[in-house]
Amino acid sequence: MLKSSLIALALTLGASSAFAGMMVGGAEMFPARNIIENAVNSKDHTTLVAAVKAAGLVDTLQGDGPFTVFAPTNDAFAALPAGTVEGLLKPEAKATLTKVLTCHVVGAKAMSDAVMKMVKDDGGAHKVKTVGGCELVLKLDGDKVTVTDEGGGVANVTIADVEQSNGVIHVIDKVLLPKM
Repeated sequence: MLKSSLIALALTLGASSAFAGMMVGGAEMFPARNIIENAVNSKDHTTLVAAVKAAGLVDTLQGDGPFTVFAPTNDAFAALPAGTVEGLLKPEAKATLTKVLTCHVVGAKAMSDAVMKMVKDDGGAHKVKTVGGCELVLKLDGDKVTVTDEGGGVANVTIADVEQSNGVIHVIDKVLLPKM
């Protein structure tokens, strides 16, 4: 009884806790849940979730982390050349799909304030290695973070600091591509 009263009070007060999170893709993101547990509920990330499943990365992204995931939306995937997503989801393209997806993941929890500080400390651009071996360049565009991939493509962080039990998600508007 006391526990349910405390939960109700926390939600009523709008407390940022393990019980309440941000909205992404029409779904509440709960800080006490891991990256996969939250991502599967976002209507804006169904393509990303399907790709993570096809690449066999579900268990990894449910692991302890910490991870920072730059999570492209469905619209970001739809902006790729026709047939690209379908081709990447084929079993014979699993290695390429895995490379693309792991180039969106950094093996640390980097909240936007820390990213902005690193960018400023590094004179306007901060390089970061992903778990897939890609090098991304983080920059500031006003008060927003941008992410440049190895081919020069630039993604904008549209929703920052979506806390997860095993890291953080930053929603982006473009798929980051590695050098192939």
